Amino acid sequence: MTDKTKIYAETQRLILRSWQPDDLPLFIAMNKDLRVMKYFPSLLSDADSEAFYSRIQEEFDRKGWGLYAVELKSNGRFIGYVGLHEIGFEADFTPGIEIGWRLSADCHNRGFATEAARAVLQLAASQGITRLYSFTAEINKPSERVMQKIGMKKVGEFNHPSLTPDSPLCRHVLYRIDL
Repeated sequence: MTDKTKIYAETQRLILRSWQPDDLPLFIAMNKDLRVMKYFPSLLSDADSEAFYSRIQEEFDRKGWGLYAVELKSNGRFIGYVGLHEIGFEADFTPGIEIGWRLSADCHNRGFATEAARAVLQLAASQGITRLYSFTAEINKPSERVMQKIGMKKVGEFNHPSLTPDSPLCRHVLYRIDL
């Protein structure tokens, strides 16, 4: 962590902070990991990950919030992101803000996403955000469990407009929480 790193929140085991250039190679590798990207349409190329990293930075510059870099307190290792993002497609629940997460595979099933997401709910409320959505492919039960654990309620299902109807990832569950 550099002296210019902004810490947005700390939990028992995690630090939610601003992104640093040293995070990018780890982020690129994470987005190429089949275990991490199991419920996404494809792995991300280096260029795709770099563009995503830039969009994350731009959203922080515009909004003051975004997808927070997450690191382990125990060793300072970057493990992914948990945070807020403007929903980027049209649906009956947009415009809106989503809470989402993506963590390295060795950090799955350890409660990190839930722990960080609870901190993000508090950050969102402190920013005056009153409603958040989260959604994932219907088959992504681990992510759906995080939504449930942080108190979100299922409010529907929809076909993701960026996916073809025959994709096994097309059908999504939709959760909401009012803060």
